Amino acid sequence: MAQQTPSCKPQACAIQNCLFSNNYNESRCDQAINDLYRCCEKFYKETNSKGVTPCCPKPDLLRTKMTQRGLQEE
Repeated sequence: MAQQTPSCKPQACAIQNCLFSNNYNESRCDQAINDLYRCCEKFYKETNSKGVTPCCPKPDLLRTKMTQRGLQEE
């Protein structure tokens, strides 16, 4: 049986790649971080906040992070 890729894994990996490529300067990876948070927001909406993935912060923390970054929940 094939293993399913965790939700938002490509976005989480993109952050790691960006950080590595930019000497771990988080400010240079804002778009990758925003992309992950948007993916996680979609994931939690689709699972009524009951889904679990190692790639996303917990729903409450995600909402806080999105607010801090000025991202609007869709």
